[in-house]
Amino acid sequence: MRCYRQWLVLCLGLFAASIRAQETPPVPHPEYQVSAPKGAPNVVIVMLDDVGFGASSTFGGPGQTPVLDTLAHEGLRYNSFHTTSICSPTRASLLTGRNPHAVGIGTVENVPDDRPGYSGFHTKDTATIAEILRQNGYNTAAFGKWHQTPDWEVSPSGPFDRWPTGEGFERFYGFMGGETDQYDPSLYDGTTPIMRPPGSNYHLTEDLANHAIEWLRVQHSVTPNKPVFLYFAPGATHAPLQAPKEWIEKYRGQFDQGWDKLREETFARQKKLGIIPADTVLTSRDPRMPAWDTLTPDQKRIASRLMEVYAGFLEHTDVQVGKLIDTLKANGQFDNTMFIYIVGDNGASTEGGLLGSANYFGPIQGLPESDTSKLAQLDKLGGPGTHAHYPAGWAWAMDTPFQWTKTVASHLGGTRNPMVITWPKGIMDRGGLRSQFSHVNDIVPTILNAAHIKEPTTVNGIAQKPMDGTSLIYSFADAKAPERHTTQYFEVFGNRAIYHDGWIASAFHRRLPWSTISGFTTKKFEEDQWELYDLKKDYSQGNDLAQQEPARLAALKDLFMQEAGRNQVLPLADLAMSGSKGLPALHEGRTRMTFHEGAVGIPESALPKTYNRSWSVTGIVDVGAQAHGVVATVGGNSAGWSLYLDAEQHPMFTYRLFDLKTVTFRGAEPLKPGRHELRFDFDYDGGGYAKGAAIQLLVDGVLIGKDHLPASPPAFFTIEETFDVGIDHGSCAGDYPEESAPGYTFTGGRIEEVSIELR
Repeated sequence: MRCYRQWLVLCLGLFAASIRAQETPPVPHPEYQVSAPKGAPNVVIVMLDDVGFGASSTFGGPGQTPVLDTLAHEGLRYNSFHTTSICSPTRASLLTGRNPHAVGIGTVENVPDDRPGYSGFHTKDTATIAEILRQNGYNTAAFGKWHQTPDWEVSPSGPFDRWPTGEGFERFYGFMGGETDQYDPSLYDGTTPIMRPPGSNYHLTEDLANHAIEWLRVQHSVTPNKPVFLYFAPGATHAPLQAPKEWIEKYRGQFDQGWDKLREETFARQKKLGIIPADTVLTSRDPRMPAWDTLTPDQKRIASRLMEVYAGFLEHTDVQVGKLIDTLKANGQFDNTMFIYIVGDNGASTEGGLLGSANYFGPIQGLPESDTSKLAQLDKLGGPGTHAHYPAGWAWAMDTPFQWTKTVASHLGGTRNPMVITWPKGIMDRGGLRSQFSHVNDIVPTILNAAHIKEPTTVNGIAQKPMDGTSLIYSFADAKAPERHTTQYFEVFGNRAIYHDGWIASAFHRRLPWSTISGFTTKKFEEDQWELYDLKKDYSQGNDLAQQEPARLAALKDLFMQEAGRNQVLPLADLAMSGSKGLPALHEGRTRMTFHEGAVGIPESALPKTYNRSWSVTGIVDVGAQAHGVVATVGGNSAGWSLYLDAEQHPMFTYRLFDLKTVTFRGAEPLKPGRHELRFDFDYDGGGYAKGAAIQLLVDGVLIGKDHLPASPPAFFTIEETFDVGIDHGSCAGDYPEESAPGYTFTGGRIEEVSIELR
């Protein structure tokens, strides 16, 4: 009986404790779960790519952006917001709140050098907003373009602490480089290279949106009380310009008037919308850029179609962004979401050259591309297998009303981008316009201010550099509030400027932004001509006051040097002077590299430098009776090579020289079961840069085929595709069977090794 009473008391006690637990939920120990400040908003940053100030309909442009239009009516438009003029520095500044050179990413990751401000090496004393928010109770994720990791760290060997998942993002799904094929992207899930999902209707922007939506839903289901930070950075509208055909067709015939007329039309719409001041001057076209009327009829047809592709790409992307908003609204989260939509990481891009391209990585290296070749692909442009980029004239039109374009950090055509911010709980002035000077480094301070999180002085035990940006919260309630970001330098490729208290001094250095990468010449920085503009009265930099205000110009030039010294900008150098000497290189000192199965996602830049010289690739395979698939490959469907076995086990090799020539060798007989040596030789003609070569494929020492190339890539096949063994990660470099799954994985045998050797 006594035992029974004890048992009954124990049960009643447990029952009472259970009731109390239900009435008062336990508070997690702070060591186990950090909570965000009460009321901290969700944060979404959308960063588009290579979209100029005058591209979107929201800011007067021809590309319809219905989602951005709606957000602009619900929130605030910023018409004096600035980027750095090129992608990697802009993204570094966006994610850290610092000036890009202070972060170590003062240039694009593809062309770093050994100056501390240009190494491409993100230092740990400038932590990202993702890491700060993660440590303050947020769930964090990034989807899309990264382009913040040095080339020598983008490989299966790591290290991975400068990959997104090492920079504070708990989830990453996207691509690591500056661009990728939208139909067959070089995808990563975390740090693992993966193939895109199968299917003929695939498009990367849609895939990114779907994964972001899935992540938002999971977070809301599992941890509904935790705020989220979502960074959505699609590849649009960076080349390759690729969009579903129905989106391109919406714009058929809408650009036949040409870029000169389109620029005037955009300018008129901008004034009507009140996006620009009524007294703004439409700046003139640089005389080195052709007028539309000087193009031949065929060149106009090509150019018009390329612009149609661009516009379709932009609208298609904007609609995918709308799906994120729909999800947040369905979750009941949108009212307390700060949604920051930045329309471009720099001005519009002129990398397609003066006449545009169907496969732009060849022409940008100085290799020819004929109008005949482009016309033959006219109806395919924007679809799978094309790598298109529009002419520089369209980029200039997309940057209306400003001078210049992407990479020209000295002028607003390179640095001024539209931005829209909505936050239903935090912004009451719906549809307002804000003209205070602002910069991409203002975004992190704005987020921290909204979330009531102090700027940290240390992160992970490392003392932090102070942030350079200024919170924009002050502008939310008052369109006339005095601007607080009063000084800002700009510098990319030697083009430089300094903004201070409404004035900007600008120095265009040397390189025309549509130039090829060949034949760079140096120019002394002292020879650059500085210009001076009063942006309070001259919104578009249309009236140079350098002659009238020499003292003011001299003071601003001095201020630039002070800011440059403080931010690791000095010594100045341009592309002709800089180089990667002193930086790590995975191929350093190696004339031969040997790889095995599992070597996937290795950057082209990590391989021995096979350009402008002779080289060989040799694969040793042991095959059964039904072997097929990729042995080794580099590049993709725009340019590259692939060594593989077809579905009947015939040895094959495809070499793609952009649109100049594609050669495919195929053995007459299938390989017999057993061990075989497959060898491709590239015997360079010599005599300089980008010359031709004799090529041949041998199997077990027996010649299978030979040919001659009229030229060769002088510097790279692509900037985004990789070297892979046993699979083709990304777009197809080989002529694989149509029914094969993405990647055409090697099966039915074993790849012993693959060696690349310089000769």
